[in-house]
Amino acid sequence: MSNKNERQQVLDPPPIAHTDPGAVEVLRVWAAPGSPQQLVLRTTWKDAGAWGLVLVDIAQHAAKAYASEGRDPKVILARIRELFDKEWENPTDDPKELSSH
Repeated sequence: MSNKNERQQVLDPPPIAHTDPGAVEVLRVWAAPGSPQQLVLRTTWKDAGAWGLVLVDIAQHAAKAYASEGRDPKVILARIRELFDKEWENPTDDPKELSSH
């Protein structure tokens, strides 16, 4: 696989990854058409409730990204919340442990 192709698949780390020696990656999510997403994460925080904050931050960043493409961030956040609530109430898949390589 060429480096160019890899760059299309992998996102660049954010600036904190280069500037703070204490920074660690806590979540990586991969998606493929027609398949459930796969992810790996570190528990990281003693209070698991911190993940609620992270999930909201992710939603807000997603809305801002869509806004940069001309979409209404309030509409985007409402749609994210709508599907979050639906998935919470009726999950479409069951998380499974991924085997390590």
